[in-house]
Amino acid sequence: MTFESQDQVSGREEATTVTATVIPESGHPIREHQLDREALKVLYRLRDAGFKGYLVGGAVRDLYLGRIPKDFDISTDARPGQLRQLFRNSRTIGRRFRLVQVFFRGEKIVEVSTLRSRSEYDIDGDEQMLLSNNTFGTLEDDAFRRDLTINALFYEIENHTIIDYIGGVGDLDRRIIRMVGNPDRRFVRDPVRIMRAIRHAARTGFVIEEETFVALQRHRDKLQLCPPSRIRDEILKDLRSGASRAWAELCMSSSLWSALFPLYEEYLQGEESRGDKVRQDLLRLFTVLDRLHARSDETEPVKIPEAILLAALLLPWACQRFNLPETNVRGQGFQTLSRNIRDDVDRYFGEPFNVQRMAKESMTTLLINLSTFHHARTQGSDPHWLKKKSYYSDCSRFYDLYLESQGVEAVKAERFVVAREKREIVVEVVSGAQENNGESRARGKGGSSPAFSSKPMGVFGLRRHRD
Repeated sequence: MTFESQDQVSGREEATTVTATVIPESGHPIREHQLDREALKVLYRLRDAGFKGYLVGGAVRDLYLGRIPKDFDISTDARPGQLRQLFRNSRTIGRRFRLVQVFFRGEKIVEVSTLRSRSEYDIDGDEQMLLSNNTFGTLEDDAFRRDLTINALFYEIENHTIIDYIGGVGDLDRRIIRMVGNPDRRFVRDPVRIMRAIRHAARTGFVIEEETFVALQRHRDKLQLCPPSRIRDEILKDLRSGASRAWAELCMSSSLWSALFPLYEEYLQGEESRGDKVRQDLLRLFTVLDRLHARSDETEPVKIPEAILLAALLLPWACQRFNLPETNVRGQGFQTLSRNIRDDVDRYFGEPFNVQRMAKESMTTLLINLSTFHHARTQGSDPHWLKKKSYYSDCSRFYDLYLESQGVEAVKAERFVVAREKREIVVEVVSGAQENNGESRARGKGGSSPAFSSKPMGVFGLRRHRD
């Protein structure tokens, strides 16, 4: 793997006060008409209310690169309580740090966060895990708290400028993935940043800066200190990213794969021919997932269930361990195989990643029935008795993923399309300062609330008490 040599001081202490580089509209490719309409509404509402609002993170990065952002996140100096008053169509979420989600028509959501302070553990003190920090800060604080330089940029609509404290624009131009600050310190205090660096390198095709790459290799084992559910959620993001093959290749080249999935170490480090087969089977499966996730038709989005994604991740391991899908057993032999697969999935994956019981059962069912579908298909179409099984839909889709990975036939994306509900949730953006002229806004259909009535007996036949 090639590296880009570091040409600036990445080990700059976060406590250092720096002057931001402000790039005018003539110096960058982002134009206001490219911004999401709802995000613009939020930004203008914040400005009109006297607050500062900035488009942040991945949206600025993607727009700069000429891509369409998946999300348009906003940061502001307004506090969560002030945001809730300003946007009635909103709710507050989050535990480590409170975010406000603003809702729009068509189930559209814009997330707004208050600018965050630098953690005291990112400035000085002993090397230790990063604790939760819910304090607010300045624009500079927020920039230095972010993980990667290319995600630490701000775009403001007043003068259409990009504000850069970290040198992120330069790294975008040079196509470099670099940690903000000292990579050793940042990885020690939150090892999940290792996975984020790999993810963004895979998604963008950028080169990981050498010091960052060496540091993530040095600290990869510290991922075991993180909550298992957090690691699982990060893995699911990678599997759904549309760049899961590039992600897997980077994980393998950086030795991160064995730290995340030690169950594969025996098969990847063992006999050369077997290791190559397992590696290629994994990469071919991820290629299939990427093709399906690349579907851009928003009216028919593809969503692969979590259990199928995780079972695909385990499939080459299961094929080697249990001789799938060639194994063809019935009766007591099938029960024994099922029990062994269930126990090993739980031991080697379910417990280490805190997978919910229902998801583990679904993963086990998919793997167990791979042989059933394989031998049924070799004799023609799926038999009638198999089609009547409750697991038929998911298992047949999973087997189709396997077939495409083996070069047999492509699975149809329509099999994973999520049908949108015909009913849309309609929400109007209103200011908390607007008056209702003494009347409550109707929440029920037709402009009235069906739970109450002016009739003496009420709508449910219950007599109303009179004063």
